[in-house]
Amino acid sequence: MVTRRRFLQGMAAVSAVGQLGSLTALAGGVHKGLNAPPASGGTAADGVLRYVDVFVGSGGHGHTYPGATRPFGMVQLSPDTNNAEWDGSSGYHQGDGSIMGFSHTHLSGTGAADMLDFLVMPAMGAVRLQPGDRDFDGVNYVSRFDAKHKGGQKPEKGYRTHVKGYRSHYTGEQAHPGYYRVKLTEHDILAELTATLRAGIHRYTFAKEGEAHILLDLAHGYQDNIETPTRLSDVELTLVGNDTVVGGRRVYQWATGRVIYFAMKLSRPVVSATLYSDDKALPKGANTIKGNQLKAALHFDKASSEPLLVKVGISGVDIDGAMRNLDNEIPGWDFDGVRASAEAEWEHELSRIRIESSSDKIKRTFYSSLYHTMLAPTVFSDFDGRYRGMDKAVHTLPEGRHNYSTYSLWDTYRAEHPLFTLYQPERVPDLVDGLVRLAVESPSGAPVWPLQGIETVCMIGYHCAPVIAEAQAKGFTGIDYAKAWPVLRRRALQDDYFGLPAFRAKGYIPSDKEGEAASKTLEYAYDAWAVAHMADALGHADDAALLRTQSQNYRNVFDKDTQFVRPRGDDGSWLLPFDPIAIGHSKRWRDFTESNAWQATFLNQHDVYNYMTLFGGETAFEAKLDGLFNADPALPDNAPPDIAGMIGQYAFGNEPGHHMPYLYAYSGSHHKTQARVRMILESMYLPEPDGLPGNEDCGQMSAWYVISAMGLYAVDPVSTNYVFGSPLLDRAEVQVGGGRTLVIEAKGNGPGRPYIQSVSWNGQPWTRSWISHKELVAGGTLSFVMGDTPNEAFGKAKADRPPSFGTAAA
Repeated sequence: MVTRRRFLQGMAAVSAVGQLGSLTALAGGVHKGLNAPPASGGTAADGVLRYVDVFVGSGGHGHTYPGATRPFGMVQLSPDTNNAEWDGSSGYHQGDGSIMGFSHTHLSGTGAADMLDFLVMPAMGAVRLQPGDRDFDGVNYVSRFDAKHKGGQKPEKGYRTHVKGYRSHYTGEQAHPGYYRVKLTEHDILAELTATLRAGIHRYTFAKEGEAHILLDLAHGYQDNIETPTRLSDVELTLVGNDTVVGGRRVYQWATGRVIYFAMKLSRPVVSATLYSDDKALPKGANTIKGNQLKAALHFDKASSEPLLVKVGISGVDIDGAMRNLDNEIPGWDFDGVRASAEAEWEHELSRIRIESSSDKIKRTFYSSLYHTMLAPTVFSDFDGRYRGMDKAVHTLPEGRHNYSTYSLWDTYRAEHPLFTLYQPERVPDLVDGLVRLAVESPSGAPVWPLQGIETVCMIGYHCAPVIAEAQAKGFTGIDYAKAWPVLRRRALQDDYFGLPAFRAKGYIPSDKEGEAASKTLEYAYDAWAVAHMADALGHADDAALLRTQSQNYRNVFDKDTQFVRPRGDDGSWLLPFDPIAIGHSKRWRDFTESNAWQATFLNQHDVYNYMTLFGGETAFEAKLDGLFNADPALPDNAPPDIAGMIGQYAFGNEPGHHMPYLYAYSGSHHKTQARVRMILESMYLPEPDGLPGNEDCGQMSAWYVISAMGLYAVDPVSTNYVFGSPLLDRAEVQVGGGRTLVIEAKGNGPGRPYIQSVSWNGQPWTRSWISHKELVAGGTLSFVMGDTPNEAFGKAKADRPPSFGTAAA
């Protein structure tokens, strides 16, 4: 297993992509002395940037990185402290104690891993070619939010190679959006990083006199475990003159077969350079090399005479593209200018939502979360509009569009994409039409988890469907829904894809024939609901009716006797043994995806009122929901680490449960939603490294906080409605597009006052416990009055409850 997160049903083999591109023309290097002013530190003094802590989630199991990037940036220039196993997914963990170097691509908060391309490490003295040991003491990879297991837990043991490598201890680490700095204590080097959309620039200030070198390690990348090197082929590296290095590689990790290229320029000429293959030096004067395990040591004299700047552009197309990206985005050597531009862009994007709160902690948590929502998806196209598609071919985009990567759709359809429709409306057509483009180009069909032109087939369902259907239902233009329709129809009604034939024929997927079948049945039901919406909108009434019927297949895995979703056999029987906290009925595979029967029982997002009848009515449904939050939180020993942030058997630290506290709105007990949401907001998020209750998952964990802190949540994003929760902020102003502003205010708010007393919309009383997207984006003021005791009448009337399955509560 590549990571502890399950790669569902394996990954399809990817064919070779062709030979790496060669450079046909290189712009001449620009060399000039640079007397850089001292950096101002790691905390931006003005604006909302001062509230962002980029280290949130870099401890525990948040899996975030602290380095420099732009909003939705293609380059993520960040330090690497670990490049293996689950808690090394982002390449960084705040407990590791030493830095391997600085690479140019990272994933934010994922449970599966890849990337860490083109590691650069400054050093003095003898060249070391291996990274050596990190200072892992065996206990730092734990979190305050870890679930308790019945058999107890043992801390992981540290791994030692006893190799003295190029790693360095560090001190003075500081960062804010668009900028990172750290002092590498091994050789007393100040490292600073900043970035543009497709390029990064490093500044290294050497405090000691003497000779220095830059190690470029093309063998470095994420790897399955400490002992197994990154799987690579077609690695190429060329020195051009005395100040430029270019190359590329093909990587066979999670996104197996992805290709990536780079172009690097140096502000000072090298006095000598040595290329290495399999850690063996090539003869002096060699300037090009091909192989699998390649490195280069670039030597400089008079290290302390002036800072050394290194700028790197990347491309998924070819070396020419990487060079054009670099030359167009960082034409000179103005590190501080690039940094100022990055900070200004982040300030602009973060200021799309302006908030008021008497709590500095809330401000820091909110803006740190908002920052993390903009780290994915990521641009994956060149300055000239070229990109490598899912079909491995090179395409050119229409003017003004971008190609994107890093769609963690199983996670982000739930809150991040709905949040984008509120505060990033201008970007939604680019992001969603990008998904359509991927769907049309991909031989794998509907996107599931695309990464740098490769379908990873990670996680269940095909949740591009709700993202596209939501945008269509909310009226976004500039998206080719008609082009998406044949791909999504084929997936929903024809494809032989991980249990879908049984889902269509039997109405459920047998758990003795398919792994994680109970969860797949439930999630395919929601995807069918989403595609049904598209069918209706495009005039395919018969398909819409069939898909709506399939969207109720959740009924077929619900056992009325136990009142749990359960694994069911091919013969229709309920499989034994059954324990609602178990991950599966046998050791062969799991029946549930990163969850158990308790959590799966409340996965239904779209047909809540009909679902309640299976329990015997809303009272029984609500009692069972109470049971979820009040059950013994212990899990079996084989539970995956993704099940975390436990409240009873409710696992807030993993995405399938994110809508569940809002389900009380449908049973008429909205005050229970208010209390539970406020408790989660206050206890599950902290502006600290171990401040997330689970993996960040490309912004979804943070998006839940952002939208819930404003008092809203999209239980069923395709419905275009938002259910009220318990606004944590005193006031929020959201720029919803077209010059319109949505103001959300909470009067009488504060600790111990989670309960809605009344609501008004544009000055008029509002008794419903929900509101539509259309109403919010028209602009206006949504005003809550809060108190310390519940107003149980609010949202209780059936006419005031959220609609579900397209109908009001009956």
